[in-house]
Amino acid sequence: MSPLMLSVALALASAVAYAAAAIVQERVAASAAGPRYAPLRSPAWWVSVLLNGIGATLHVAALAYGPLSLVQPLGALTIVFALPMAALFVGRRAGRRAWRGALMATVGLAGLLSLTSGAEARSLSDGERWLLAGATFAAVAVLFTAARMVGRSVLRSVVLAAAAGVAFGMASVLTKSVAEEWTSTAPLAEWTGLLVLSAFAVTGLLLSQASYRGAGLAAPLATVTVVNPVVAAAVGVTLFGESFRYGAAGTVAALICGAVAAGGLVQLTLDRMTASPESLSVSSASSSASSASSPDSTIASDGDSPRPEVGQGVDVGAVPGTRPNLEVEVRSRAVAGRS
Repeated sequence: MSPLMLSVALALASAVAYAAAAIVQERVAASAAGPRYAPLRSPAWWVSVLLNGIGATLHVAALAYGPLSLVQPLGALTIVFALPMAALFVGRRAGRRAWRGALMATVGLAGLLSLTSGAEARSLSDGERWLLAGATFAAVAVLFTAARMVGRSVLRSVVLAAAAGVAFGMASVLTKSVAEEWTSTAPLAEWTGLLVLSAFAVTGLLLSQASYRGAGLAAPLATVTVVNPVVAAAVGVTLFGESFRYGAAGTVAALICGAVAAGGLVQLTLDRMTASPESLSVSSASSSASSASSPDSTIASDGDSPRPEVGQGVDVGAVPGTRPNLEVEVRSRAVAGRS
């Protein structure tokens, strides 16, 4: 096998490992009632951590045998692999909108990464590293605070996933910087950079775990998959001297690819915010049960006129004439509480 083909195989295996890790994380978030960010007592969560580590190792190995312009776009296939794997192993099928959003996000991200050309990178000074780390932690803190203020669970999860993507992206940048500065004669000279990138990696892992609760698989995974390399590419363009291929035309094409990827994320978010078939079936089942228990009753929709509340008097008017055999039947009616 040629080095190029080996690089492609390793990159695809890395995407599969990341997809499997995301599926396990989502199942842990959906089933666990414990900690949202670090379910340390869940063996399945540790399996997801192991799968993430395998994915990262395979990604680094792929970069050792192939160019960055090939390996990075292949990493965008994580979300495409995750949807059929979730349907196959856990019975979680995706609808048309979810597939459309996943493909848009993958194509846009792959196009954006393929247009980024690596230049002769320069090393970052200690001051630049600390400044970059401080700005990143501030951005993650702002996104984390915004997520806690968002009312809808899907939007909150997407914002948490964006914060995780920022943390992972900066960990990738620092990994590149530390790898270029590392020497075998002084293996611990870059211990501060290793400490900071480890902090970003752990932060990203915890935030990504929390993002899967209440939002399913596709939207948080796509957000992390897109934001992570976009942040790394933005830092590479501004600090490492990287640029887009083909000059101004390449820059315009990169902007279009970014818009396509963003549109895919919007599609995935809207797909999750729309009522799922499972919830509709549950509602239909409950409505059918109510109809069966009260055959003569009718179930009003949200657009019907307001009904009397419990305890409110109802004037039905006078009943003309004498009705000695009149029977009055009072049926109980459940009034849904409002949260």
